[in-house]
Amino acid sequence: MLWLLAFPLMQTAMAAEEAKPAIDTGDTSFMLVSSALVLLMTPGLAFFYGGLVRSRNVLNTMMMSLILMGIVGVTWVFWGYSIAFDVDGLGKSGFAEGIEQFIGGTSWLFLNGVDFSKPDPIGYAPTIPHQVFMIYQMMFAIITPALISGAIVERISFKAYFWFVLLWSTFIYSPLAHWVWGKGWIGAFGALDFAGGTVVHISSGVSALVAAWMIGPRRTYPEQPAAPHNVPYVLLGIGLLWFGWFGFNAGSALGAGALATVAFVATGVATCAAGLTWVIIEWVLRGKPTAIGIASGFLAGLVGITPAAGFVTPIGAILVGSITSVCCFFAVSLRAKLQFDDSLDTYPVHGVGGTVGALLTGVFATKAVNEFGDNGLLFGNPAQVWEQFVGVVATYIFAAVGTFVLIKILGLFMDLRVKPDIELQGLDVSEHGEEGYGEEFASGLSLAAKSD
Repeated sequence: MLWLLAFPLMQTAMAAEEAKPAIDTGDTSFMLVSSALVLLMTPGLAFFYGGLVRSRNVLNTMMMSLILMGIVGVTWVFWGYSIAFDVDGLGKSGFAEGIEQFIGGTSWLFLNGVDFSKPDPIGYAPTIPHQVFMIYQMMFAIITPALISGAIVERISFKAYFWFVLLWSTFIYSPLAHWVWGKGWIGAFGALDFAGGTVVHISSGVSALVAAWMIGPRRTYPEQPAAPHNVPYVLLGIGLLWFGWFGFNAGSALGAGALATVAFVATGVATCAAGLTWVIIEWVLRGKPTAIGIASGFLAGLVGITPAAGFVTPIGAILVGSITSVCCFFAVSLRAKLQFDDSLDTYPVHGVGGTVGALLTGVFATKAVNEFGDNGLLFGNPAQVWEQFVGVVATYIFAAVGTFVLIKILGLFMDLRVKPDIELQGLDVSEHGEEGYGEEFASGLSLAAKSD
């Protein structure tokens, strides 16, 4: 008799258990592969940047990307992930009430409570283990500060850079990721950022601009040209970046399905359109299409489509890629005319490209491809452009002020630049005790330069 009375309760409990989201092996596999693809982007960036500098600085430049795999790979586990995605904030009463809109809490420090077999309790990714979501986000946190290095290569002390990116990833990246993706105020305001237009590209681009201004130009700039020493490295780098970017954008769907398809297709076609657009402009205005040009166009398209990838149709993606490429092309040209030493055009590509992509998301977004997003201007919702604008401006202010403060503080404790004679000789030997190429190769480069 008691069993009969308890039977309805048992059925209710079983139904509740069945209603809980289950780990999906397909989604988990997809996200593990996407995580590996995003990690590959950092060595890809190392080759891209390494090919653009002079041969005597190639190792130092590549190390400035690779070191992030060490620094953030550890700090993200210790504190970065908790600051970015824990929604407990610093408390629920008194002065701390509401602060969870601006910074994450401490519940997940050292991955305490971050389970390897259950989804996260917040609901970020209900079909994959919590640790998979954590490691995927870690790959974003790794590459973002590495982007900044392109503006300050060939002159910044590696020691100063080491401490700068450690502090920047903690005090700039993690809070900003919380604002946008961690149920913070920008996400709640309604700004759309599918895979990092604000969090990754605007933040790094603006910070690169501030860092280049504060540290100052290279000693030989602009009197002596600093032509790329290895264009094939640049092409290898953009290939690796594009390949990894499919994990960056499609993986941001957090599962293998229709939304991942939307983001994957958008990423592909936008990048194709951006590279083609850059080549055509360069061909018409400068007479020759260049390898560096098409690589820059592809990168601009990848940057521009990042915030929009999960919200736009393929035609919308092509327009986003092409428009972003045009804007980045003229931004690079303007930077050169102003003779501002953002060495590898980090702000003109990542800052400008991220800004244009974020704003165009507010134009081309449609709920027809993502029911969890919002319609943009072309689909009857002009307010979305305003929401995107607010997110962009907030990111500019936070990244610029935060970077200024961090560099000022570091300048009190250490030299930010290498000595002038070391800068002229190259940083590879002085900073790392090794050379990228042997004497025979270096002599060949010198002879080729003289013959030109």
